[in-house]
Amino acid sequence: MGERLESEGSPADGAVAALPVDLGELERETLACTKCVLATSRTNVVFGVGDPEALLMFVGEGPGRDEDLAGEPFVGRSGALLDALMAEEIGTDRSRCYIANVVKCRPPSNRDPAREEIEACSPYLKAQVEIIAPRVIVTLGNFATRLLLKTNEGVTRLRGRSYPFGRAQLVPTYHPAAALRGGAGVLAEMRADFVRAKRLLLSK
Repeated sequence: MGERLESEGSPADGAVAALPVDLGELERETLACTKCVLATSRTNVVFGVGDPEALLMFVGEGPGRDEDLAGEPFVGRSGALLDALMAEEIGTDRSRCYIANVVKCRPPSNRDPAREEIEACSPYLKAQVEIIAPRVIVTLGNFATRLLLKTNEGVTRLRGRSYPFGRAQLVPTYHPAAALRGGAGVLAEMRADFVRAKRLLLSK
């Protein structure tokens, strides 16, 4: 594995210290989680998918209906757009990166995750980031961006640049669902952010 992250914005805090340092063990623990109300309505825990030693990691908000049924993140229309942008702008696919979410269980009716749900689940994401130790993290939407950057600012204001995240660089961009709703302008900005992520990968 790569070197672990070490910064205030990294997962090297007490909330993660007791969690497994092996991704397989962490997944088994996550699959049994009942720390918040989302556990009562889920079909599957959506832990994450991809290369456990990936240089590039994507972090979204939480599973929707399709993801809850499949047990895999980004498998619906948003996932198809994410896959297309990865291929077209970075030249990669989900087998060579890692994709995870802020919360691992679907909020009912695809509502926004509640603060207590994010707080209960965020140690799992932080442990994933620490174990995988990517060079570049692309946050998809407000929830992932605000959590990892520890800010209340929205992605519209934060995107367009990268941010140090321990030994990694973090690139905020829109959630693919926002591009599906927002049209050509939002999609063009997402493409620019993906190009920025590629340049960071190549600069290391």
